[in-house]
Amino acid sequence: MKNNADIKENEILKLNYDLLYILLKDRTTDKNIIWATNYYKIRGPGYFFEDNIKIESITGCNGTIIKPRVKKSRIEQEKRIKDKAEVFTPSWVCNSQNNLIDNAWFGEKNIFNKEIDKSWRVTKKKIKFPTKTDKNFEDYIKDTRLEVSCGEAPYLVSRYDNVTGEMIKIQNRIGLLDRKFRVINENIDDEDKWNEFVEIAYKNTYAFEYQGDNLLIARENLLFTYIDNYVYKFKKEPSMEQLIKIATIISWNIWQMDGIKFVIPHSCRNGKIIKNTLFGEEETEFICIGCEKNAYRKHNGIYCKIMNWETNRKIKYISLLDRSNKNGKK
Repeated sequence: MKNNADIKENEILKLNYDLLYILLKDRTTDKNIIWATNYYKIRGPGYFFEDNIKIESITGCNGTIIKPRVKKSRIEQEKRIKDKAEVFTPSWVCNSQNNLIDNAWFGEKNIFNKEIDKSWRVTKKKIKFPTKTDKNFEDYIKDTRLEVSCGEAPYLVSRYDNVTGEMIKIQNRIGLLDRKFRVINENIDDEDKWNEFVEIAYKNTYAFEYQGDNLLIARENLLFTYIDNYVYKFKKEPSMEQLIKIATIISWNIWQMDGIKFVIPHSCRNGKIIKNTLFGEEETEFICIGCEKNAYRKHNGIYCKIMNWETNRKIKYISLLDRSNKNGKK
């Protein structure tokens, strides 16, 4: 497959139907993710806000229906900023903020690169881990990372420059997951062991996004980051079995969610219930208390679920917030 910023869904479909099927999967509803944008409604039924994104809806037409931001026209970009406050973050800004995370983790600066006037210069030497603590490369791989309202996930993976659309060499990438890949590539040569640690890295890398097209692009970027690194490390293509395994982890960890309500977008409902009683039909109105009271635990929408990889059980994402709030009170 061609390695460029705009990953064509037709090419993924040609590679393997199940792969694209998994990338479109919503693990909370067990259906496909939804569009969650009116950007495509001009295409008619199947492209409305609450419609599920189907394989047949995004393939054909040379697989160009869904495009990354850098490939959209300026008019399209400005419209999405106006309609959904879609934020554009240049790669150098992502790098600068990611460096702050690593500065805190390592207790030192310039571990992966040095920032240079809206760019960066990558450190050439093998990454060294803190001698003052017991932290090692395995701890770094297992450390949890989360990108909120991720868009195309530029903080996690930096396959292409967000401004120019040019591909970034693997050695120069700056995403949080990219950095984990660098550490794995530098420390592990055995293929099975490499895959084992890569799976751990993916299981500890999370993100959520509101709009379905952005979410699919984010998932594709994470999958192709795996392919890029596998080919870079072993000079061959990964097996379909391994691609399916990575795609499955991605479909759990990169999920669709309203980041304010913690539910599937637009799943909260107001309406009327009609019941038959001894005295005839009785009409009762209902509203979403969570939306009305701005109470995040009282929405009647579908609360999003993620996978607890330690127990291999589904959990509601909101339960993690409840847990952190309780810990914060202690």
